[in-house]
Amino acid sequence: MSLFDNLPHGQKISSKTPLHAVAGAGAPLAERMRPRTLAEYSGQEHLLGPGKPLRIQIERDDPGSMIFWGPPGVGKTTLAKIIAETTKASFIEFSAVTSGIKEIKQVMADAARAAEMHSRTILFVDEIHRFNKAQQDAFLPYVERGTIRLIGATTENPSFEIISALLSRCRVYVLQPLSEDRVTQLLRRAVEDKDRGLGALNLTADDDALALIASYSSGDCRNAYNTLEVAAQLAVEGTKHIDRALAAEAVQQRVLMYDKSGEEHYNLISALHKSVRNSDPDAALYWLARMFAAGEDPLYLARRVVRMAVEDIGLAAPEALNLCLSAKQAIEFLGSPEGDLALAEAVVYLCLAPKSNSVYTAYGAVQQEIEHTRQEPVPLHLRNAPTRLMKELDYGKGYRYAHDEEGRVADMDCLPDSLKGRTFYQPTQEGREKQLAQRMEEIRRIKSGKKNRE
Repeated sequence: MSLFDNLPHGQKISSKTPLHAVAGAGAPLAERMRPRTLAEYSGQEHLLGPGKPLRIQIERDDPGSMIFWGPPGVGKTTLAKIIAETTKASFIEFSAVTSGIKEIKQVMADAARAAEMHSRTILFVDEIHRFNKAQQDAFLPYVERGTIRLIGATTENPSFEIISALLSRCRVYVLQPLSEDRVTQLLRRAVEDKDRGLGALNLTADDDALALIASYSSGDCRNAYNTLEVAAQLAVEGTKHIDRALAAEAVQQRVLMYDKSGEEHYNLISALHKSVRNSDPDAALYWLARMFAAGEDPLYLARRVVRMAVEDIGLAAPEALNLCLSAKQAIEFLGSPEGDLALAEAVVYLCLAPKSNSVYTAYGAVQQEIEHTRQEPVPLHLRNAPTRLMKELDYGKGYRYAHDEEGRVADMDCLPDSLKGRTFYQPTQEGREKQLAQRMEEIRRIKSGKKNRE
């Protein structure tokens, strides 16, 4: 059986299948309202306006592969489907969450056979950043030969998540969140559309109610449609009118029923992190409990708490990192809700611990230095010299072994010449870091004394 006929992880739309046939009457509102043509598509004018790059690529039927990078609900999947229909290509939707090497190779083999019969295939890979290097490598020969036209969608930075060999063969298009006004317009259209939207329900909706839903969507149109659908269900049971109060109720229900990755999720984790940073254990416990009550993944919370220990506590209380890692282990060992208390314990400790972001700041400064300056060669005295030739080239010449030096510190520069004297790490006077600052001053005195004797 061919995956073209029955894909377990996606679906195929041939050039003879009308796009609107995919979303039946029982489909969610977001699926029913999905644009079918470029004329219906809303937003991304910087890519799809007249003379813009993606518009030109579509109109010229350019077979190049591409990556759509943008937040959820801005139309990445929709664009891929419109391109398939516009270019009369077979469309295979593939999920990186549920697919592996075996499925990739089977799809590639089917696409190769289709290409021999002069049939074009667009392979759309949602969340392509979730594929590992080996899985991404499997696409390369087929993309390079043009057997498939790959369209990948990702919410993560492709520079970090997609292998360079595949990235170099694709054009990257950055999609922006939809404005609140734009989302409000789309919601109004959904309320009034009798064929695909909610028009058959004969509902009315106030502008400020739709604007409220749009404001909570964070530019995610799918999120907004889902919330509107909740509001419509509530309205049908009442006056068939969506006002601001009902919209607010729908927003709350939407958060409780669905939201683990939308705006409220990020609002809550932001509140937790900032409460810890501000040494407020009561507020931190409240926001932590709110996230647990909403069904948040305990391991996600544990990862974020570990990050807080590294970013905001740092070397002022280095034991905080071990405590947080122990809390993570307790959650894995005990599960929830028994393990939740271990994380609460770690959060309270982080709140009361001395704070320092010195290492976080220093590391960021080093990264900026590396990004904006040339790659400096390693000084000769720091290089290893395992061969005779390297020794003849002065590799390792002038190196001083710190353990043989007075005070276990050699008067020797370890930065490249152009960076001599640069100081990236500036310890605070908080907690354990005060002792580190004293030790750094002691090291400076030892080096200075040796220079003076020389």
